[in-house]
Amino acid sequence: MFNIVLVEPQIPPNTGTIGRLCVNLGATLHLVKPLGFNIDDKSVKRAGLDYWRDLDLKVWNSFNEFIEANPINGNSYLATTKTDNLYFNVKFQKGDYLIFGSETKGLREDILLKYRDRCITIPMGEGGRSLNLAISVGIVAYEALRQNYSGFRKIRIKNRLEDI
Repeated sequence: MFNIVLVEPQIPPNTGTIGRLCVNLGATLHLVKPLGFNIDDKSVKRAGLDYWRDLDLKVWNSFNEFIEANPINGNSYLATTKTDNLYFNVKFQKGDYLIFGSETKGLREDILLKYRDRCITIPMGEGGRSLNLAISVGIVAYEALRQNYSGFRKIRIKNRLEDI
């Protein structure tokens, strides 16, 4: 359905929660190293519960490696607080890449400048600097789903897809 990309995530429970979201959404989770934890970390799996084993997971050694395999173009969106382009003004399509930076630094400035036209943001009140990464991913991913929803026709059962 969609591709959720976490560039250098730092907090294991956020990644576990996002993995759980990806399984329920039918999305692929891409993790771009360096990671601030080991993927086998108990807190990642605890937050992902028993969903982690069903996750479509791809791990990349660097952002450059990810970009070489998945060039940023018309189907890629970079989430940041450093733009005025609101996520709900975007026309999402199935297969889009929704790219998020680390909890502590976000995406690097050189990346944001290079792909300025692909940047999106979630509006926030004056008192806040940012939202939790897992919440941000959920907001954007489910807007993308809302725009493309035609009903879930298949359900994943132990790594198999079956009609429902």
